[in-house]
Amino acid sequence: MKTGARAMFERILVANRGEIACRVMRSAHAMGVEVVAVYSDADAGAAHVALADVAVHIGGPAPAESYLRGDAIIAAALEAGAEAIHPGYGFLSENPDFVEAVEAAGLVFIGPSAQAIRAMGLKDAAKALMEKAGVPVVPGYHGANQDPEHLAGAADAIGYPVLIKAVAGGGGKGMRLVERPEHFVDALESARGEAKTAFGNSDVLVEKYILKPRHIEVQVFGDGSRAVHLFERDCSLQRRHQKVIEEAPAPGMTQEMRAAMGGAAVRAAEAIGYSGAGTVEFIVDGSDGLRPDRFWFMEMNTRLQVEHPVTELITGVDLVEWQLRVAAGEGLPARQEELHITGHAFEARLYAEDVPKGFLPATGTLSHLAFPTGCRADSGVRPGDEISPWYDPMIAKLVTHGPTRAVALRRLATALERTQVAGTVTNLGFLGALARHEGFARGDVDTGLIARDIDALVVVPEAGPREVAWAAMAGLGLLEEGPRDAGFVLWQPLEREVVLTHAGEEITVRLRTLSASAHDLRVGETWVAARCVDGRWRLDGQPAAPVAVDGARVTVFAQYGLVFDLVDPLAREGAAGGDAALIEAPMPGLVKAVYAEAGQPVAKGDRLAVLEAMKMEHSLLAARDGVVAEVLVAAGDQVSAGAALIRLEAGE
Repeated sequence: MKTGARAMFERILVANRGEIACRVMRSAHAMGVEVVAVYSDADAGAAHVALADVAVHIGGPAPAESYLRGDAIIAAALEAGAEAIHPGYGFLSENPDFVEAVEAAGLVFIGPSAQAIRAMGLKDAAKALMEKAGVPVVPGYHGANQDPEHLAGAADAIGYPVLIKAVAGGGGKGMRLVERPEHFVDALESARGEAKTAFGNSDVLVEKYILKPRHIEVQVFGDGSRAVHLFERDCSLQRRHQKVIEEAPAPGMTQEMRAAMGGAAVRAAEAIGYSGAGTVEFIVDGSDGLRPDRFWFMEMNTRLQVEHPVTELITGVDLVEWQLRVAAGEGLPARQEELHITGHAFEARLYAEDVPKGFLPATGTLSHLAFPTGCRADSGVRPGDEISPWYDPMIAKLVTHGPTRAVALRRLATALERTQVAGTVTNLGFLGALARHEGFARGDVDTGLIARDIDALVVVPEAGPREVAWAAMAGLGLLEEGPRDAGFVLWQPLEREVVLTHAGEEITVRLRTLSASAHDLRVGETWVAARCVDGRWRLDGQPAAPVAVDGARVTVFAQYGLVFDLVDPLAREGAAGGDAALIEAPMPGLVKAVYAEAGQPVAKGDRLAVLEAMKMEHSLLAARDGVVAEVLVAAGDQVSAGAALIRLEAGE
């Protein structure tokens, strides 16, 4: 035990929400530690609130009114008798001022010191510190001179292509790839503007862009003086700098490379006296395999990482348990030589987002949610919960483990196929396509894979006759067996039509009922025989897919979820087409900016407004040439999905 070690906490507060709050609570409860939850107006009935022993309301739905209010969180901890605060990830997890306020209140912060967080908080200062610690860094300019001419000169010296990156924050915001000198000034202005909006700091750094980059990070754990590493994770499968599928260990990793990267990560952690779980991120040049002289420090995340479960599965370590033990005063729970890799693990991030519409974040109420056996599903939502416009739209992290990479990946693909979500669109099909990608299966992965193969990965599924027929039966309530003579009229089979919509198209199904357990359905020119045998429905002899019905909406859990709507024939005549001259909000959100005014001529593709939702900004563009007739909103307005924002004059 370290000097100053104390008994394990009796009660802690988790200063977060959703999936990570639930995950921390489960480990705390397994250790016999009680948990206090905090919640906003939007989260009064959330899963993390139900899981906690005590819950305290801290404010309105916007993060700035609740989860970013350090004073309210500390007051809640004191009121509820908590001894320590676990920050989870995001929100205040890497805010050194919050750490100091927690400690000033006589509470323990379950994580690193404010000094360690500050040391790694700005990418430029962190890289200078890492160079002193003997950690390799990417060639680049990390200085204080932010004059555009000076930065352009630095880019010329580094050699194109280069990356412009915000010195504060992360998540790909404030980052621009520049391939030619003539594009540098525009990219710099754009990166600075985004960085200023996201982080309140417009400063940037410039660094060399790696041609075949792989994103490999090392999990470290320290006790304030010593540190160990728990091996690496490969997070190269990214879309716009956002991680999609992570794995551990990294494919193609050699013992020599692992020792070099692990050693560098431990030096980084010990250089700042790191305590708790952290991640040292490296950019790796994979153009000639994994070589010990081809990796460079990018940044350190001074918190528990979203993808930590893959490390837990290959090492058998509960990182949250370790966090609590070290925060309570223990030394490192294990020596480096006691840590070993067993098998392989993958994690896929399941989001509510409309992939064919450019990965647009989505909302909705989860009318149905079920995960298969054989995988770990870390989730912060349940059936009946709402995917709120106020927060990140993550539904779950699906994690699989196997003795080999091939087995673990096959288990991931199967888990994705068998996951059932209804009530919102998801990225399940996209994740499934990635899990079956031939190059990814070979381990031939880099950060550009998704962008290169995006057309093949984003394929809208086509519903076949069996799936359409099954949706029609479910929508009509025919899945439960009724009386044996049901469906007969004057001893003749009952025939009727039902109209469904799917992917914007109407489909007419002709249904012939032979008995309560036998129907024939015609979809186009194809007949489908539906028979219930021993209590199980079969279509043309094949087992029917699971299905969920929510009012007039039917979700068939085939091809990662096919959604159909039962058309009310009385309402069909009243349906109106959309107005091409009307710019509408694609989701609930905050109008961040309006660039149009009445009488202004616009061209197709012009940016008319910016909507902020799901922690992202979305530009709303003119769909055609025209003249602005009316602006219906102002910057600062909160709007609902489908709200009219800007109207163009009618076309000729």
